[in-house]
Amino acid sequence: MTGKARLTRRRPSSAPGRGRRPLAAGALAAVMVASLGVTATGTAQARTGFALKAADTGAKITKTAKLSANQVDVTIDSPSLGKSVKTRILLPANWRADATTTWPVLYAYHGGQDGYTSWTRNTDIEAWAAQYNVIVVMPEASNGSYADWFNYGKRGTPKWETFHTTEVRQLMERNYHAGGLRAAIGNSSGAQGAFSYAARHPGMFKHVASLSGLLSMRSPGIPALLMFTNAGNGQDPFAIWGIPWADDANWKSYDPSAQAEKLRGTKLFFSSGTTGRPGPGDPDVAPWDIGLLSEIAIGNNNVEFRKRLDQLGVPYTAHIYGDGRHNWPAWIRETKTVWPSLMASISARRL
Repeated sequence: MTGKARLTRRRPSSAPGRGRRPLAAGALAAVMVASLGVTATGTAQARTGFALKAADTGAKITKTAKLSANQVDVTIDSPSLGKSVKTRILLPANWRADATTTWPVLYAYHGGQDGYTSWTRNTDIEAWAAQYNVIVVMPEASNGSYADWFNYGKRGTPKWETFHTTEVRQLMERNYHAGGLRAAIGNSSGAQGAFSYAARHPGMFKHVASLSGLLSMRSPGIPALLMFTNAGNGQDPFAIWGIPWADDANWKSYDPSAQAEKLRGTKLFFSSGTTGRPGPGDPDVAPWDIGLLSEIAIGNNNVEFRKRLDQLGVPYTAHIYGDGRHNWPAWIRETKTVWPSLMASISARRL
């Protein structure tokens, strides 16, 4: 590969489709909250004047923290995780707590060794979102690897997939007017999560975007890389998806490449570097820097995933750009490129 960017679109011949923001209240009485003089942080009921609706699992919002006019953090008591974690929400300027309509929604998933503040801390996602009629939801994922953990066949907590695709989704839809037009974007492990969720829940997302994600989880050397990474995070690496090869059926069920046929009908975008050299805006680091070396493996993995989609005739847009480190400068460039398409796919209009 050269360092020159390559933008690839494939359609089978027979194919048929840091500014700060969000407000928070969670339901009917956002205006009442201010008039009642309630503090910016408090229990959900105290802030809204009534109990918020729970998810089917019993997950509920127990606290809200208004960070700005259109940005709010919510604390979710999750049975699927067995603990409480936070989710950050950006609400559009025209959002109203007493609305009878819904808004399109973008789920932004973070990478490993990070948290729900990752996107607002590292990017201008608030400014990007402010231009559109869209709700942006950034849930905590810890180092859960976007899966309901196998736990040596015993299953049980943590169930990160259930938390994201059922609990967070239902809480947003039932309390913040998030609608059924959904897209997802993720970086690194969050990218793998976005594609895995799209394959495991066909039709949930109109469009998914991967920024340097491992999209072929069972390729030679990749299980070992994932095991090593998760062990470094202080976790039992075999508890997440199981033991490679011995529990291959479970690994396969989360592998976007193995489940690629189920991605048909969802608009796909994926990008990565391949050369192991810094790209525009990346720090000047040594050639053996882990951010460079890891992107070589991820880039080759993305090329392999592209071949898989070509074999199946599944449409996609790929940007295999050559030079680029596994870091935010590259992901910001890619997000700016794909953002208008993500918005269009969920009919999020400009404000």
